[in-house]
Amino acid sequence: MIGEISHFLSLSAVVILSLILIFNFFFFFAKIHPNQLSLSIRLFNQACWLVFISFAMYVYLAINDDFSIAYIASHSNSQLPIFYKVSSIWSAHEGSMFLWIVFLTAWSIFFINSLDDSHSLKKTTLLMVSLIILGFLLFLLLTSNPFERVLPFGAIEGADINPVLQDPALVIHPPMLYLGYVGFVISFSYITAYLFHGNFELEWEKDIKNWSLVAWIFLTIGITLGSWWAYYELGWGGYWFWDPVENVALMPWLAATAFMHSLYASSKSSVLKTWTMFLGILIFALSLFGAFIVRSGIIDSVHSFANDPQRGLYLLIFSGLITLLALGVFAYRIPSLNASKFVVSGSKESFLSMNNILMVTSIFSIFLGVTYPLIIEAINGEKVSIGPPYYNTIFAPLILITAIFIMASVDSLWQRSKPLKSYVYKTFFPVILTILFTYFVWHITETFSILSYIGIFSGSLILFTYLLRVLNNFFYKKFINKGSAVAHIGLGLLFLAVSLNSILSYEKNLNLAPGESIFVNESIKEFSFDDIKVLKASNHDVISVEVSLLQDGKNIFLNPQKRKYATRGQITTESSIYASILKDTYLTIGDQLENGSWTFALKINYFIKWIWFSASLMVMGMLITIIKKKAT
Repeated sequence: MIGEISHFLSLSAVVILSLILIFNFFFFFAKIHPNQLSLSIRLFNQACWLVFISFAMYVYLAINDDFSIAYIASHSNSQLPIFYKVSSIWSAHEGSMFLWIVFLTAWSIFFINSLDDSHSLKKTTLLMVSLIILGFLLFLLLTSNPFERVLPFGAIEGADINPVLQDPALVIHPPMLYLGYVGFVISFSYITAYLFHGNFELEWEKDIKNWSLVAWIFLTIGITLGSWWAYYELGWGGYWFWDPVENVALMPWLAATAFMHSLYASSKSSVLKTWTMFLGILIFALSLFGAFIVRSGIIDSVHSFANDPQRGLYLLIFSGLITLLALGVFAYRIPSLNASKFVVSGSKESFLSMNNILMVTSIFSIFLGVTYPLIIEAINGEKVSIGPPYYNTIFAPLILITAIFIMASVDSLWQRSKPLKSYVYKTFFPVILTILFTYFVWHITETFSILSYIGIFSGSLILFTYLLRVLNNFFYKKFINKGSAVAHIGLGLLFLAVSLNSILSYEKNLNLAPGESIFVNESIKEFSFDDIKVLKASNHDVISVEVSLLQDGKNIFLNPQKRKYATRGQITTESSIYASILKDTYLTIGDQLENGSWTFALKINYFIKWIWFSASLMVMGMLITIIKKKAT
């Protein structure tokens, strides 16, 4: 009965949202009566609360092992801890889409109620978010119903959550990612409403600035957690594989990063408004495209939900209509928008414009890499693979140009240019330090990769630029935007850490029997296979291996595992990692050979932890910016 009530509440939300849209459609161009807007807001709030209560009841069903619900029976198990029973809801398509809608609804209700009733854009924004929520609710209930029953009696026991997803990071990674994805419904809906309204005297930027910053933070955390989880859980020893699903998460992040900079410029000096609006629309459009790619079943990925392509067709049509609506209004208003201030060459706005172009170029490159294989396969049935070499070759020069513009923009002025001599003076020391550091890395490593060294040079250039600014602020009290400095230091560190990881990391495959030892290299003098045990856990069997290493004069003990889960019969590999400041010693166990020995994959990953630390610095920089704005 609880399942039926939860289902009924979601259906009721659909009815209420439909009434809001129908009611306001007939009076859209009429003068807004206070009672009309008040009624619409009350109905909208009630629809949102119905969605929240429906989801809360669904969580209750999952916690209490209601295996008469087909989705819960397929993705949960009575032996799971409670937090895995809850996370099983978003472990597959139907439940994760339900969570997506809940977060979409939460962002919308908070933003709509934060606007004054007298705000001229409140009504149109309300209609936009209502339309988007309604479209996704209909998608859920018509094509991906999570409330379907197992008839006539239900399942005795659940099929269990995918063993790969039985990990604490997966409890919080998808929610964080979804909060970032759907958070940009605010900028999308509000900018569309602004364009519909047509009064370009409104200062709309401040209304969505902090909302967009928070959404960017959630998206960054979500992507970082996904990278971290892929590193230690999948047993591949990597953090980013240019997988299509990873790429469709990166595109909104790039658009959102460009949007943050453009929004700041737009609110600061009333320029780049056209760029800002376009990027605000683009972010959510790319999020919708990502939902289509992940849920349509048209790609094969460890991250995707394999589903009926007909579901993807609904998402493609709905996302296309919503995006075309926003872009159509944007195109109609462009002549009026172009009447705003022009960008002064050599000003801070000009550098931000160039970085916007670079960001959009990188987004297009990723979009082409994701869609080109699909297009070729649809035309002639030939499978084409686009991998890391394509993306690395495209991104290396873009990163270098971006770093140069960032360095030059630090001391530039708003809507004013500076003499060339001033730029040469300000950039001299960062460039010299970067060249010396890059030479130092080459001298120490004695390895060379043009793409990696472009990344090292670019990251160092950003780091030294901002570190020198920090020193000037500390010793000479020169002004510095602390949030921006921390975030850009994080960006420079990210480029540097990824590049150093690519040239310094080491990998070796080994075959050993229990009791055997082997010399690996000058760093790892001895690799010993000490023992192997077969253990029984609550819902899986474990082959646990004990390995000891004499590495850099220290004894290190590692314990990689292979697990077989009873319910699904699935085998997973659990890595063992010894972490230090500069490097990780990463070990996974493979298969047993005919002679009784086992295969091992040993990786030494340098600066791997710095990648996630750099992401935390970028998040910290955004938080400083938000706190500073609230304080002022």
